[in-house]
This record gives sequence, structure tokens and C-alpha cells, in this order.
Amino acid sequence: MTKADIVARIALQTGVEKAVAMTAVETFMETVKDSMVAGNEVFLRGFGSFIIKKRAKKVARNISKNTTIVIPAHSVPAFKPAKTFLEAVKEGK
Repeated sequence: MTKADIVARIALQTGVEKAVAMTAVETFMETVKDSMVAGNEVFLRGFGSFIIKKRAKKVARNISKNTTIVIPAHSVPAFKPAKTFLEAVKEGK
């Protein structure tokens, strides 16, 4: 499913124009991104949480050049689904 599919479904189910639905979807995504960039996590009850995972510094190897590189500590965004979400996917509902 793409963003366009989501917008089309929202427009169909709510009766609003696709442009309004697109604005709502874009605003939601921008809000989640801005919140996470600021270091906050986003919790949506019954759906899941957008969380920030911290990765430690590590040493890696570039085997094609036979060199060692250091990957600095960094944060990555992640999604943790709610229990009801997980159960619905497991059951195929």
C-alpha cells in the first residue's frame, strides 16, 4: 500500500476531497518526524509507537578494501506495534 492508496481510502471513507486527505496524511507524517527529530517518541494507543533506538559505536570492516572503519553511535527511528495490532496481523484480520 502506498501513500496514494492511503489518501484514496481516507477520502473514500470520510467523504473529503483527496487534497484534504493528502494534507492530513502529510501533516501527520511531518508531525511524527519533527517529534522524533526533537528526541520525543510518538505513542498511538491501539496502533503502536514510533520510538528512537540508540545504536552504540562499533568497529566494522570494509572487506573489499581490507580496512577497518568506526561507525559512530547514532539513533534510528523504529516502529513498535501495539499488542492488538500484532494479534490482528497474526490472525489475518
